[in-house]
Amino acid sequence: MKKYLELVKFSHTIFSIPFILIAMIVGANGWFGWNLLILGILAATSARNFAMAVNRLVDKDIDIKNPRTSNRPSVTGEVSLREMKIFIAANALIFIGTAYMINDLAFKLSIPILIILGGYSYFKRFSELAHLVLGVSLGLAPIAGAIAVSNSIPEWSVFLAFGVMFWVAGFDILYSLQDMEFDRKEGLYSIPAIIGDKGAIFISKLFHILAVVFWMFFVVYAHLGFWAFVAVIVSALMLYYEHKLIAKDYQNIPKAFFDVNGFLGILFLVLISLDKVFK
Repeated sequence: MKKYLELVKFSHTIFSIPFILIAMIVGANGWFGWNLLILGILAATSARNFAMAVNRLVDKDIDIKNPRTSNRPSVTGEVSLREMKIFIAANALIFIGTAYMINDLAFKLSIPILIILGGYSYFKRFSELAHLVLGVSLGLAPIAGAIAVSNSIPEWSVFLAFGVMFWVAGFDILYSLQDMEFDRKEGLYSIPAIIGDKGAIFISKLFHILAVVFWMFFVVYAHLGFWAFVAVIVSALMLYYEHKLIAKDYQNIPKAFFDVNGFLGILFLVLISLDKVFK
């Protein structure tokens, strides 16, 4: 089990689960029930496991050359190609089955969502838009959450999704700074490799500003209250701190990537929950 958790970096699930739960809370106008909680977490986890395992499978030829990724279980052989393919298929089936148990719309969209999640892994081989495609992949989480409780895609969930998309794309650009020279050498299309670190950091800042703007639209269109506005303000301050950390020293990238962004999602969820408790 440990090798599979390492394969998909299970701890990074913390980026997507808070936002699917936020959408479920807002869509249900409060508590949505234990059944949907279990199904929602299972759907989010299996979808991410599928996406990450596909990425590890597709990127094995790249990861083996990169000193930063050469010790991944997919590269060392700790998880074989056959095991990865079985893991991918199993998580795809779990996701589709879970979507079927949620509602009709979730089931109808389950396969298109898997196609999008799996497609991300190919983009950096021919387009610097890979960062945004990753953002779209995680941005699907709040839309999925809204679908789970309402069997529809409300306008506010789209604004929340766009916020997540630009948030993720922004921090993925920063994370890619670590591989800038490697990506150039291998002809990969990350934004840092194409335009350099200064330009990449500027685009990341722009994306994070857009994330905050779309989250503010989400709060307004969902008719949320005081604590929801606090959630957006706190998120903006945390993104500012993330950029300050990286401007100080690129060695802070892992800390900024996981710690700051991980806590951002959790605090956003807590504050939206408070907004519904004290509505």
